[in-house]
Amino acid sequence: MRFPHSLATALTAATVLAATTLPATAAAHPRTPERCPQLSTTIPWYGDNRARLQKMIDERGSCTGHGGPRPVAAFDWDNTVVKNDISDATLAWALRHDKILRPRSWKDTSPWLTDAADRALTKACGSAVPPGRPLPTAENAPCTDEIMEIRGEAKTMDGAEAFAGRWNHRRTKPEYAWVPQLFAGLTPGQLTAYARQARAENLAAPIGAQQTVGTHKLAGYIRYYAQQKDLIRTLKAAGFDVYIVSATSETVAEAWSGGVGVDPAHTLGVRSIVRDGRLTTGIRGCGDVRDGHGEVIPYIAGKRCWINQEIFHVKGSAAWHRQDRAHRIALGGGDADTDVTFVGDATGAHLAVNRNKTELMCRGYDNADGRWLVNPMFIAPLPRRSGNYPCSTEGATRPDGSLGPVRRADGTVVPDQSDRIHG
Repeated sequence: MRFPHSLATALTAATVLAATTLPATAAAHPRTPERCPQLSTTIPWYGDNRARLQKMIDERGSCTGHGGPRPVAAFDWDNTVVKNDISDATLAWALRHDKILRPRSWKDTSPWLTDAADRALTKACGSAVPPGRPLPTAENAPCTDEIMEIRGEAKTMDGAEAFAGRWNHRRTKPEYAWVPQLFAGLTPGQLTAYARQARAENLAAPIGAQQTVGTHKLAGYIRYYAQQKDLIRTLKAAGFDVYIVSATSETVAEAWSGGVGVDPAHTLGVRSIVRDGRLTTGIRGCGDVRDGHGEVIPYIAGKRCWINQEIFHVKGSAAWHRQDRAHRIALGGGDADTDVTFVGDATGAHLAVNRNKTELMCRGYDNADGRWLVNPMFIAPLPRRSGNYPCSTEGATRPDGSLGPVRRADGTVVPDQSDRIHG
């Protein structure tokens, strides 16, 4: 449509006048969405990690106005979002307060528990207490020590192997699954109450505190990392769905995750089967693995499976495989080899907290896609590791438990890496 010359001149003048009277930002960027939520500049990060995380938030958050499904961020819990281990803290509290119920047989607690472990536990914990009643672990140091040693080292106090048999070493770890199995017989409400009391105790203890359980010494404090709390807050404000995925009992993890604004529906952990209102030694399966006794937990490949199944609704055997970009997380954060698969699946950024864990650090330092961010632990970071990570020879755990080279997505081997980002 053509306007008369005089009308066109008037419209042009009006347009110029409007541009000069509008605020400068509106005139320059009339369709720019509001600024995305910003990470705190007063909480320290290593190097340019804050800026790189902010860039990912600006690019992927719903604050950009790109539309479509909400982006997803997923974090491991222990030593990723908090300093120290909530499974250890809850088990320690339960042992110090006589809250572990005696099983009918210790062999019932895990399909992989050895005869040597069964004998050691039976001898140390005795048979005077009826099955289903609390063991007096607060006063019985030998019983407590056997439980703690099996949990921590997968060995008895005499050094015998506590677990044997066959399992997929990238889907489960028997001593990890064993902790939720020790809580069998409790109601979920009881375990929640115990976890909350352990939480209060560990948050109140000073940084650096230790506790003694039996004769075992372990960390006696836990702290939420300020950096991760701020990151999760910012992600949620920018429109991300934020999940926790942990090899901890889901009931225990739920007692903690609210502290960073993550609700139970967004907290994934080891799911104990509940029967007649009480926890059992049974554990929910994932993908095409049926419910069982810990054949799969959120551990290495198991974390990918749980994310695919519960967040992206991928069912059956497909849940074990890396999905297309639309069905993968944007940000993954972890601190250990148990996290390496799901953190590597992230399409926007891979956050690796350095605890000197070989496969995770091999991938972090190799930085194959340019999106890996390695950060020292935020509290009491570890010093530089002596010697290189053996990425090219024995950096990765195979399904049968043997060690082999760490390989990139294209099959090439990651060369050995030096520890460059540390305390």
